[in-house]
Amino acid sequence: MWDVIKDWVYNIIHFFYTFCGDWGLAIIIVTIIFRIIVAPLMHVSARSSFMMQKIQPLMQEIQTRFADDPVRQQQEMQKMYADIKFNPLIGCLPILLQMPIFIAMYQTLREMGSRVAEGSYCFYGLVPDLVATPGDAMGQGPMEFVPYLILMIIFAGATFLPMILQQLTNKANMQQARQMIMVSIIMSLFMLWIAWGAPAGVLLFWGVSSLIGVAQQQISMRYFRNKDKKETEAIEVKPIEVNVTRRVQKKRQTKKR
Repeated sequence: MWDVIKDWVYNIIHFFYTFCGDWGLAIIIVTIIFRIIVAPLMHVSARSSFMMQKIQPLMQEIQTRFADDPVRQQQEMQKMYADIKFNPLIGCLPILLQMPIFIAMYQTLREMGSRVAEGSYCFYGLVPDLVATPGDAMGQGPMEFVPYLILMIIFAGATFLPMILQQLTNKANMQQARQMIMVSIIMSLFMLWIAWGAPAGVLLFWGVSSLIGVAQQQISMRYFRNKDKKETEAIEVKPIEVNVTRRVQKKRQTKKR
C-alpha cells in the first residue's frame, strides 16, 4: 500500500516534468499544489496558535494560583478551555494529517535516483544533481557545494522560522520567548546535520514547502489578530443600553366635600 502511494507521488512529479522539462521545477509545482490543498488545515493550526497566545496570561495565572495543587490546576485549565470553547489538541490534528503525505514525498524523492533513468536529475543550472547530497557535492569542490549549502540553510531555517516568529510576538512572557528561540536555533543546527546527508531534491521540496507554510501562517495570524482587534473595539464602543420603564402616575383622588 505504501509503495502504491509513493508510485502515485512519483507519477504526479513525472507528469509535471513532461510539461516543464525540469525535475526541480516539477518538484516546486507539486509542492505548491500540495500546500494549496492543505491550506485550510494550516488555517486551523494557525487559529490554535493564536488562541494559545491569547490565553497565555490566563494559563500563567492559573499555574501560579494553584501551583501546589496539580489536580485543581488541571481542572481550572479544563474549565477555561470549556468557557472559551477551545480545544488545544485541534492544533495538532492538521500536522498529523499532513505527515503521511510529507513522508511519502520525502521517501519518493530519496529514491528518485533509482527511478529516473533518462536525462539528468537537475534543477536547471542552479543545482546540477538533485539526487546528490551536500556531502557528495562538497567532495567535488567549493563552487559545486554552494547551491547545496543554500538549500541546507533554507531547509534548516525555514523549518523553525514559524516558531521563532511566533515567539517574537509573544510579549506576555519574554523569558519563555527567549528560551523557545534558543531551542529553535539549536534544532536548526540539528537540521543542518540532517540536511548534510539528504538528497538535494528533498531539501528543495522541504525548503519550498516550509517557506510557503511560513507565509500561510503569517497571513492567517494577521487575519486572526485583525479580527480579534475589531471584535474588541466593537465591544468597547458599544453603548450601554439602559431599559428605563416610566411609572404611570395614578390620578390623585379628590376628597368630596
